[in-house]
Amino acid sequence: MHIIKFIAFFTIGFFSLAANAALDIEITGGGAQQTPIAVVPFGNAKSIKEDMAKIISDDLYRSGLFRPLNSSGMPNLPTNAAQINYSEWAALQAQAIVVGSISPLPDGRLNVSFQLADVFKQQPLVDMDFQLQAKHARMTAHKIADVIYEKLTGHPGAFASRIAYVKKLGERHFLYVADSDGYNPQSLVNSNEPVISPAWSPDGSKMAYVSFEKKKPIVFIHTLTTGQRKIVANYKGNNSAPAWSPDGKKLAIVLTYGANSQIYTINASGSNLQSITKSRAIDTEPAFSPDGKWIYFTSDRGGKPQIYKTSANGGGEVSRVTYEGAYNVSPRFSPDGTKLVYIRNDGGRFRVAMQDLTNGQVQLLSEGSQDESPSFSPNGRVILYATKKGTRGSLASVSFDGKVRQSLSEARGDVRESAWGPMLK
Repeated sequence: MHIIKFIAFFTIGFFSLAANAALDIEITGGGAQQTPIAVVPFGNAKSIKEDMAKIISDDLYRSGLFRPLNSSGMPNLPTNAAQINYSEWAALQAQAIVVGSISPLPDGRLNVSFQLADVFKQQPLVDMDFQLQAKHARMTAHKIADVIYEKLTGHPGAFASRIAYVKKLGERHFLYVADSDGYNPQSLVNSNEPVISPAWSPDGSKMAYVSFEKKKPIVFIHTLTTGQRKIVANYKGNNSAPAWSPDGKKLAIVLTYGANSQIYTINASGSNLQSITKSRAIDTEPAFSPDGKWIYFTSDRGGKPQIYKTSANGGGEVSRVTYEGAYNVSPRFSPDGTKLVYIRNDGGRFRVAMQDLTNGQVQLLSEGSQDESPSFSPNGRVILYATKKGTRGSLASVSFDGKVRQSLSEARGDVRESAWGPMLK
């Protein structure tokens, strides 16, 4: 492998930092396939609040593909590739090693330098520098973990992304946005009335959701950086199930406007309402295909809920997509458009299923009994979903091959309605 060397400049103006993760994460699976890796504490690490090496190590561990070495058992603490004694790390069976250092810049920012090296080949694979403000150290660590993940697996990482979820605590309903590891939870909505169906805009700058604060379901769009929000759909009857078009210019929504639940599109500004489906059945839960040409949705037009598709321009033929199982709902696409996840009633258990759209093969991925709201990570390697843990709602995730599972739970409250956002730029 050839070495990569460049400097990354970026700013993140999203949310303030929180002290602790709101979600406790428990991982199962992956064991025999985990790659031993050493993430050495960075030089001058105590100059900032965040332990960047630990964040990187935790990210890699959460993927289920890596087994980071405990720092207490490390023979020494090199801070750059030239200081690595490869034979010592090979003796610990580490296949790769990450080293780095933090240094102040004259303008008050930090320079974070890191290298990833192959222990067996005794050569560096990646050499990078990030220049940033100290408050962005955690997100920088996630970005470094993404670089490492991609170099060692051949697939993009998704650690530098965010998730959204709804929590009910007592009589209050909250819509939260957090880092992919559960840290930095920030409440977008705090209401006495239910909040459901969070949906990220393609660029991650806005969130569409449904609020009952006006005593009926209404679709809002919330700008994350400013907190500004607006009503985008408040028609007679119910307004629900928003889903963004790939270009971020439209939403697919569900209205009971003059009929059963039917699917419409509307501009993100709230203008140009267009009918997409017209049937006597209940058509709901729309999802745009990544190329923007199709809208997939749930319908009972065949007697029981199944997933169908039609042209995103409306007026086209409707064709059925799912055939295995008598009950399939809540479709969501993989980023590359080749796979579809949804919820199947499997003998009375509601489980996450994934269908390969190229060959029609279906795989059941989750093991719960009341799973819902599946969504892909932005790299397409993991599916986040809501489930039940005892009597309380919680979140869980599963790798696309079903081998690595994670349980994400809060100490308090009922957590539901999950959605995985895009990568942060």
